[in-house]
Amino acid sequence: MESFKRKNISEIKNIGFVSTRFAGTDGVSLETQKWATVLDEMGYRCFYFAGELDRPKSAAMLSPRAHFKHPVISQLNEFVFSHTERPEAITDQIDGLKKELKADLKEFIARFDIELIIAENVLAIPLNVPLGLALTEIVAETSMPVVAHNHDFFWERKRFSINCVWDYLNKAFPPRHPHIRQVVINSEARTQVALRRGVAAIIIPNIMDYEKPPALPDEYTADVRHALGIADGEYFILQPTRVVQRKGIEHAIELIRRLSGRGVKAKLVISHASGDEGDHYEHRVREYSDLLKVNTLFVSDIIGDTRGTTANGRKIYSLRDVYPHADFVTYPSTYEGFGNAFLEAIYFKKPLLINNYSIYTHDIKPKGFKVVEIDDYITEEAVSAVETLLKDRDLVREMTDYNYDLARRFYSYSMLRTKLRFLLSDFFGEE
Repeated sequence: MESFKRKNISEIKNIGFVSTRFAGTDGVSLETQKWATVLDEMGYRCFYFAGELDRPKSAAMLSPRAHFKHPVISQLNEFVFSHTERPEAITDQIDGLKKELKADLKEFIARFDIELIIAENVLAIPLNVPLGLALTEIVAETSMPVVAHNHDFFWERKRFSINCVWDYLNKAFPPRHPHIRQVVINSEARTQVALRRGVAAIIIPNIMDYEKPPALPDEYTADVRHALGIADGEYFILQPTRVVQRKGIEHAIELIRRLSGRGVKAKLVISHASGDEGDHYEHRVREYSDLLKVNTLFVSDIIGDTRGTTANGRKIYSLRDVYPHADFVTYPSTYEGFGNAFLEAIYFKKPLLINNYSIYTHDIKPKGFKVVEIDDYITEEAVSAVETLLKDRDLVREMTDYNYDLARRFYSYSMLRTKLRFLLSDFFGEE
């Protein structure tokens, strides 16, 4: 593969997104689609390389071993992140997989005449070590310009702390190279990248299209509350997250219990399943709900990426269908890379309770958003504030309108457009 020929910014047209998967409603896939939408509006053509894809086939290349769920990659991860000594056979296996993925990446670049790669988290979190190594080597050998869009890093996750691949992590997660620009989604990540890699990363937070308000509910969603099991006279409290430990769902359950003690009838609806982090925490949440006698509804079977029908004929709603019908949103996470659910609640003009996780405290809270805050536990003051918001629609309207206008200033597509222009001009210069 020849070295990349430096072009003028006006000549750059084809941009390739690379990740383990582009499918569903995980944060990486969602943010990638937003970036692609803005780049498309700017006149660029976007193409996709991953191990799972729901993008148009004409603009995508599937490489099964790029997926972290591929049996070979999954088995490899299970070993390397549970041992501190690496057998030569594992080294050889990683090297072989790297070469296969490198060949696939080269084919992708050639097939779609890719002129810039946007690496979505594959150079940040080692869910697929061979893929990160393959992309890093391609950059080193060809000077292909790469934007590393990093959502979370291996040092932020306990499960990667024991491993036998420190040399690979230091080489490619993330790599330091003059033709790679590091983009992070929060200031804490920027500090860590500077300390660990000596690289000045650029902050581009997660975004929503606040310039285009959400569509009004249609006839399809008229029965959402009934379908979810919300009775007349009950408040609908939405927890729009997966059931994983860092989401702090116990706090939402306790909130419902305390509201019940005040005579406020409410149900907690959890929109997503556990995902790829196991179901142990879900069992814990169910037990805790039973212990506090809170009716918590797990409805991931009828909330999907898009509208549809289950095997037994029930309607499937998208999360966008559900948000407008919620009375309140809970987001008591103990840690988030940024906070997509926060942006979504603001977008759909819903009041919300939020735990003061570090990124919210440092990056979002200083902007001045009006929310109900807790510091790792539910207080009577927080319960009173939530009760007031459930009963005072005028106050909710005032608060949510204010939050929406604030989010439009800081987290809109126009902000992303400005940041992307800067990145492109940094690579290719101005005309």
